[in-house]
Amino acid sequence: MNAVDLQAAGLSPASSDTPPATVDLAAEYREAGVGEVLDGLDRELVGLVPVKRRVREIAALLLVDRARRKIGLATEPPSLHMSFTGNPGTGKTTVALRIAQILQRLGYVRRGHVVAVTRDDLVGQYIGHTAPKTKDVLKRAMGGVLFIDEAYYLYRPENEKDYGQEAIEILLQVMENQRDDLVVVLAGYGDRMERFFESNPGLKSRIAHHIDFPDYADGELGDIAGKMLAQWNYRFDEGARRAFDEYIVLRRRQPHFANARSVRNALDRMRLRQALRLFEAGETVDAERLTTLTEADVRSSRHFHPSDARESALVGSENPRADEPRSASSAACVRPGNTPGAPEPEIHRMRPAGDPPSASAPKRGG
Repeated sequence: MNAVDLQAAGLSPASSDTPPATVDLAAEYREAGVGEVLDGLDRELVGLVPVKRRVREIAALLLVDRARRKIGLATEPPSLHMSFTGNPGTGKTTVALRIAQILQRLGYVRRGHVVAVTRDDLVGQYIGHTAPKTKDVLKRAMGGVLFIDEAYYLYRPENEKDYGQEAIEILLQVMENQRDDLVVVLAGYGDRMERFFESNPGLKSRIAHHIDFPDYADGELGDIAGKMLAQWNYRFDEGARRAFDEYIVLRRRQPHFANARSVRNALDRMRLRQALRLFEAGETVDAERLTTLTEADVRSSRHFHPSDARESALVGSENPRADEPRSASSAACVRPGNTPGAPEPEIHRMRPAGDPPSASAPKRGG
């Protein structure tokens, strides 16, 4: 009895390997949960419209590629290695996390985690040290995304004894031979990344997606501040919000401005000033006072008092990278990690993340 006879008899053919004739893309989209990731990205990050569109395009490409494979069409797996360029605090790490989730949900990586590293995690200090370091990082990243921040520091042509080129050669081999189990994201400043690719054409040829992360507008930074404070159960009063809008304009003019990261650091110092103000008042407080930042908490920043900052710089006590509180008793501030209250996807850093002026931000909206 052939397949036609089986169908006429109400039976199924013996073989179940026949691919379907059609695929419902909307159903695939829902079942994979990709919409949840994209919606979360929209909620979590302010602005970033062109970046979000590129992420959506990548998700659509992967969904269509999966549909083609289900129908049985011959297809070459898409190249997924990426380059993220932009200034610090513009959301590069957060977008890498969300892309890893999309890749995992659509079956392009096994685990969907992100391993974030810099040159120090890959390049050794002596002969024979670089290869095992780089291979160990790659082993940890397999099944997910390897995020290399400030990737251009891997290449130092002025130093003939530098071992960065060895790490690059190992990366190239793995990016080509194991691209079905690892996605590499190279991140950093745009101009430096361009020079890096010009010096390493083998890397550039393996990067399929170049995504540029623009700086935030002043109004977007104000919205980011509001989101952060809401996550921490704080808020600005009217005077504080107006003062913070002025603060953003002043802070942007100063060195080492880092978009959302600078906003987060500034808010932490404003919380310190509020805490000191309440403590020194020695009064009974309610939830309203505990959660409200006032205009005075904002305007105590040194950026509103340039003459004080100049005097401090003359005696060598001013930190040019920090928005230091004016009160000496609140000067000891520990820099936080990711924004409290934000989702905590799986990300592994090979060492504690510092805050150098050229580092990329963990997230744009927080």
